Amino acid sequence: MQYRPLGTTEMMVSEIGFGTGDNAGLIIRGTPEDQLASVVRALELGVNYFDTSPDYGRTGIAETNLGKIFKELGVRPFVTTKVEIMPEDLDDIAGKVVRSVDESLKRLQLEWVDVVQIHNPPRLERHLDVPGWIHLSVDDYLGPNGGLEGLERVRQAGKVRYLGMACEHADARAVHALLETYEFKVINMWYDLLNPTGAIPKPHGMNVHYDYGEMIEDAAYHGAGVAIMRPLAGGTLTDVATSGGARHPLAGGGLSRHADVYAQMVEQGKSMRFLSQPGEHNLSQAAIRFILSNDSVSTVIGGYSEVAHLEEAAGCSGEGPLSEENMARVEMVWRSNFGRWESGTWDEV
Repeated sequence: MQYRPLGTTEMMVSEIGFGTGDNAGLIIRGTPEDQLASVVRALELGVNYFDTSPDYGRTGIAETNLGKIFKELGVRPFVTTKVEIMPEDLDDIAGKVVRSVDESLKRLQLEWVDVVQIHNPPRLERHLDVPGWIHLSVDDYLGPNGGLEGLERVRQAGKVRYLGMACEHADARAVHALLETYEFKVINMWYDLLNPTGAIPKPHGMNVHYDYGEMIEDAAYHGAGVAIMRPLAGGTLTDVATSGGARHPLAGGGLSRHADVYAQMVEQGKSMRFLSQPGEHNLSQAAIRFILSNDSVSTVIGGYSEVAHLEEAAGCSGEGPLSEENMARVEMVWRSNFGRWESGTWDEV
């Protein structure tokens, strides 16, 4: 396992992190024995960064399960958790942050965590039409009794070391405004073979649902670490998915609720099947190595349905970028708009 700095923090994090979300499902729906075995194996492989949230499992179950495992093993890896602001919290965002962190620490059985992120994507204006935890405006983050004030309260109380924000479906202009405060030291975001706009201008001819406006480089410029979530585009950048196989029995999340969106993404993924090259890498490994080729990425947060998925991801650390020939073909796929795909909207996924 190789390690990278998490921005300008003093944390050196494993290139491969451990995600606990609904999409892969192991820490939420797996057996206690399999959950324990997966964390043990992750630690053996050198993984030292775990990402969780009260929202994973909707009832805090991911935090609860992770906390039990850490206590049983007597280990203390780096831990990031999050806060979700709901419409009913808008009159007291800072208070919600404090209450949520206190509840997370109880579930995790910890006195403090390394990073707390606001899960709501930053936008220039508040969006109330999105189900669940809504899109927040820059003012919601920075205004009186806002998100940053709440984060600073828990930091001053010694309950968190660093502050962050999750940037899925975020507006790059809003993220830039928040980075300009130099208070946010970690961002989570999407960046994968199906949408490279977090690092490069949108390729000519390519349609994307969200243009992430080279957010990765903006974060690096401001000294923020970058954690990439959903590196396999929700499990669609796999040999199993692109050959017509079913999702793993533990897999859940938005793509289980929106089979049409999953099918569209699999169609995109099929255009990358040439990256599955026996003796070199399968499609999943190629997808992870593509992300790790960006030096501004701190860690790739994989979601695992079984230990084999974790081992496959960990094997990508230190393996280097894709070949120039493969990247040339990837860029042609982008310019052709995956050869078969039309743009839509995935706000609920």
